This record gives sequence, structure tokens and C-alpha cells, in this order.
Amino acid sequence: MLHPFPHEPRGETPLVEFRGVTCGYGGTTALVDVSVSIWEGEFVGLLGPSGAGKTTFLRAILGAVEIYRGQVLVEGRPHHRGRAPAGYVPQVETVDWNFPVTVEQVVLMGFAGRGWLPWAGREERERARAVMERLGIAHLAGRHIRALSGGQQQRAFLARALVSSPRLLLLDEPTAGVDIKTRDDILHLLHELNHDGTTIVLTTHEINAVAAHLPRVICINQRVVADGPPAQVFTPEVMSRTYGAPMTVVHHEGLVLVAERPHRYYEEHLARSRAREGDGDA
Repeated sequence: MLHPFPHEPRGETPLVEFRGVTCGYGGTTALVDVSVSIWEGEFVGLLGPSGAGKTTFLRAILGAVEIYRGQVLVEGRPHHRGRAPAGYVPQVETVDWNFPVTVEQVVLMGFAGRGWLPWAGREERERARAVMERLGIAHLAGRHIRALSGGQQQRAFLARALVSSPRLLLLDEPTAGVDIKTRDDILHLLHELNHDGTTIVLTTHEINAVAAHLPRVICINQRVVADGPPAQVFTPEVMSRTYGAPMTVVHHEGLVLVAERPHRYYEEHLARSRAREGDGDA
């Protein structure tokens, strides 16, 4: 397994550390024996098929899963001892778009539980306005969240996560369901936030459009399959182990492209593997 860092880690203690973590929900295991360190200032992508445990990885950092073995440490402390200094952007498909709430109200929800007043004060509203301005949605402040485009909705929930100035930003499929321009705009914004010092961990299904452009990728399929820069992680062996099917990896003019093998090839590959196993038995 690969474990290089794209740059020198900041600080002596990882911002997030998984120590042999096996975790899940209601006794059902979702991640097995995961050991990973994420350092302050990193930009990390979690890559893997549906059901691989990517969302569970994020939720483990937030202390929202059952830990069966091992420890999750945030700033060197077990997560249950205090709230993680993290902003969280969920998958848009998990949001109830019929809930009667405006963009500004969504953003102000980012202050929930961080003060003694049950309503937002002037300072919070000014901070919310500043974040919405930066994300280009201030003009939508009074609009119902349901009336927005997919990209605008993502920006609203990103603003909610950022309004409390977290050191760590966790995003679950932030580019899912948006067009190419919106995806590129979101990634550009995330790179800016990372450049400003925010540690970012995101999940994605988009290998070439998203993961290939990140400094560090962790491939997960319940266990950590590989961890490192895309140029080293994206190999046919690693991709096949991650997705459970043959994958083609092409290097072209400094770019790394990953593609699924056609179904016919998979059947031939399976037949050859069975033939080799038969020869071995003989």
C-alpha cells in the first residue's frame, strides 16, 4: 500500500488519525481496520464504489458511527471527547428540499450549537453575508432552497459548513449531479479554501474529473486499498482491487486516465483466471 504525502505535513500531530478503526451501524461493519492520518492543510479525496464506506469515513470523523475496534482521533483526542472542528456538507440527495427554509437560514444553521442564543445575532448575520458573498450566492439569500439550481444548492450548504470558520471541511460527493462548469467552479473554490489553510476531505465517484486533480487520494473498499498521489495510486491493479472489476489506466501527456473495461473483456478475463486456477489444481 502506498503512503506518500504530497507535501510536508504541518504540525507534529495529525489533524485526523484513524488507528485500526473498524466501525459501522447497528452491528453491521462498514469499514475494517482502517489506519490513516490526515495532516493540517491537506486536500484529500476518498475514492471507491458505492457502499465502500466513503461516507462512513466522514461520519467517523464527526463521531456519528459506532466504533467496534480502534480509535478515531481529532487533534490528538478521541472524537467523543469533544466536537470535531469540522464543517460538513452532505450529499444533496439526502436533503429534504420541501422544508420551508431560505438560503440565508440554511447558512445560519452553521452556527447551531455554537452559542447560547437560539437565534442569530448581528455578528452571525454579517459573517453569513460575507460567506455568501464569497460563494456568489448573496443575491439568493431570501430565496427558498428548493428554487435553486444544483450548483447553487451545493454552494448554500458549503456556506453553511464554512460560516463557523472550521479548520476541517468534510464534503460528501460535492460535485454529484452538477454540470461540468459548476463542477469546475466548485473544485476551484475548494482549492482556494485549501490554499487559505482549510483542510479538506471529500468523497467522489468521479475518478478522472475530480480525484485525478487532487494532491492525495485514498482508495477505499471497506478497507484502505491504496493511499497517495493519483499518479502513483492510479494503476490497473489498485483500480481493479478498489472497484472489483478490470480497469484500464492510460498515461497521456502527463495526464492519468482511468476507464472501466468493456463487459466482454471482463468475461474473458474471468474465463482466463478460472483456466489458470484449473491448471494450478492439476
